Amino acid sequence: MTRIEITGPLTDATDRVLTKDALGFLVELHDAFDNDRQQLLTLRNTRQADLDAGIGYDFLDETASIRSGDWTVGSIPPDLLDRRCEITGPTDRKMVINALNSGAKVFMADFEDSNSPTWSNMVEGQVNLCDAIRREIDYTAETGKRYALNDTTATLMVRPRGLHLVESHIRIDGHPMSGSLFDFGLYVFHNAHELLARGSGPYFYLPKLESHREARWWNEVFVRAEEALGLEGGTIKATVLVETIPAAFEMDEILFELREHSVGLNAGRWDYVFSIIKKHRRTEGFVLPDRDQIGMTVPFMRSYTELLIQTCHRRGAHAMGGMAAFIPSRKDEEVNRVAIDKVTEDKTREANDGCDGTWVAHPDLVPIATGVFDAVLGDQPNQIARTRDEVAVSGSDLTTFVVEGGTITDAGVRHNIDVAIRYIASWLTGIGAAAIYNLMEDAATAEISRSQIWQWVHSDSATDAGTAITPELVRKIADEETDAIRTALGHEAYEAGRFHEAKDLFEQVSLAADFPEFLTLPAYEILES
Repeated sequence: MTRIEITGPLTDATDRVLTKDALGFLVELHDAFDNDRQQLLTLRNTRQADLDAGIGYDFLDETASIRSGDWTVGSIPPDLLDRRCEITGPTDRKMVINALNSGAKVFMADFEDSNSPTWSNMVEGQVNLCDAIRREIDYTAETGKRYALNDTTATLMVRPRGLHLVESHIRIDGHPMSGSLFDFGLYVFHNAHELLARGSGPYFYLPKLESHREARWWNEVFVRAEEALGLEGGTIKATVLVETIPAAFEMDEILFELREHSVGLNAGRWDYVFSIIKKHRRTEGFVLPDRDQIGMTVPFMRSYTELLIQTCHRRGAHAMGGMAAFIPSRKDEEVNRVAIDKVTEDKTREANDGCDGTWVAHPDLVPIATGVFDAVLGDQPNQIARTRDEVAVSGSDLTTFVVEGGTITDAGVRHNIDVAIRYIASWLTGIGAAAIYNLMEDAATAEISRSQIWQWVHSDSATDAGTAITPELVRKIADEETDAIRTALGHEAYEAGRFHEAKDLFEQVSLAADFPEFLTLPAYEILES
């Protein structure tokens, strides 16, 4: 074990999860897969260079036989057959208990976008999941209120970090370990057999994939883990988040690469739009309107979701809808009424289109989303049998980024700047799921907000009121919004909340000459400084 170095503080949590055998397993995964991971990241850059040169996305000629072939994914475990409502959130102890008790069919415990990757969050999150699986978890708030698991709880799924992220506190041969392999490796090592003994299994959500080759990498990781841990092939199951534009062209291929391990695909709205902006940042004349105007019914978003449903059901896999991020107000019933009407409308569209389930961020939305899907599913656990053969989506349908009547507004510019700074500040203080203006926001919100500002500035755009969107305007609004936060909170709370650092980082990632791939990369350097 001289090859591995732990640079984070050693605590009771690290003693529990970073055992000698667990570290050995992490080294095995690193040796087998980290070089390939880095090559896949290089391929992303190569593909971006092609796109910048005018070579656009299309369905792959070399995988046409996979798209036309007659094949299906492996069997779906009994406790994943019905996923009509899933709740998502980070892995802090209270959240884990409340989410598992929420009445949702599935809880996606998140080490990625709704998690701030402090060392304590990463290792304590692993402990919390270990305890939850063994029903040894409880939590007592400062008020004295005690939280414990109900007799019936949601099925647990885990989202590890994306391929581009590292865990800087674990170094192997002097290099930081892949965050993906760290999160996946510790969870499956400590819990796979315990989950199986309790009638479940090691189930995952895979984020930020950009190609079927990345899905193949994950499949190889799963196979190696199953062999090393003595698990039957196909025990590990995964749903892939289709939240990048290149992945939308390879949905069949992604399912094919993960066949025996695959149980579905999920439509991730904000990350998908963020990916569109990022990938097409050099496309002449391409500008999107305010993000609130880019709903799931605009043509290119509808094409992507309908293709996802058709692809999944043809292959015997779940098609999962997107997130309802609304947090009910305890004070304003009119806010609740309007928001819940919108949530109901959105979930009704998903269910009627053929989705097998959907996501919510707050327990109060579980009965609303569940009720909508109950009305469509009835006693059936899903609607995989509805194959949507009538859907026909072309490459042009996916890449004609037109929003009829779309506008850039002064309010939209200000809102993007305000929300992004507030979220980044929350992330820098260790909170990755931030309640902002009655919405539960995660890193995807900050990414699309700052990417829109970058796009508008670099395309010399103006608002519908004629306001030129310049670096000077962005800095002026950022100053105004942070001044308002300082006035509201007081100087001491403002400084403790890291808002000044958040403002500086926001300006860095939204005004840089070249587009920073992910804001969480420079943010992680600040987090650990």
